Amino acid sequence: MSRIGNKPITIPEKTTVEYKGREVRVKGSNGTLSRTIHAAVDLKIADGVVQVIPLKDDKPTRALQGMTRSLVANMVEGVGKGFERVLEINGIGYRASLSGDTLSLNIGYSHPINFPLPKGVSAVVDKNNVIKISGIDKELVGQTAARIRRLRPPEPYKGKGIKYAEERIRRKAGKTGTK
Repeated sequence: MSRIGNKPITIPEKTTVEYKGREVRVKGSNGTLSRTIHAAVDLKIADGVVQVIPLKDDKPTRALQGMTRSLVANMVEGVGKGFERVLEINGIGYRASLSGDTLSLNIGYSHPINFPLPKGVSAVVDKNNVIKISGIDKELVGQTAARIRRLRPPEPYKGKGIKYAEERIRRKAGKTGTK
């Protein structure tokens, strides 16, 4: 049995969950999200609780039950509170600025990198080196943060690059001269 998949999802006030024809739609104060549910699992909505029910009892279906439960729970949390990832830019002369929906990054290349933010994701730049990415879709927020980080990942010798705020960079010792 899937332990995560069997946990019920409580629906908070001001949030509605509709399920019609393999499509689940969640509406809340921050917006609306929808997703198609896999054919191996089904949703049951009753008394302010969403339950994910597997249609078969085999290992792949139990895995889909847990994944579907996590996806629906993230949708419910996203339309209510939203999600946020914080990136830090470390390095001399490294900075970021925001103009409209384009993030401009000066991160050690000969030219600034213009990163267009996808629809549904917003960013705020604090102190030229902290980027806060927020939105209601957890998957989209995480993917956007990963794509920005991939432009200049942190290196282990000086720690320069773009890293998550909670990430720790394991530093390496540089070369030592021998005499």
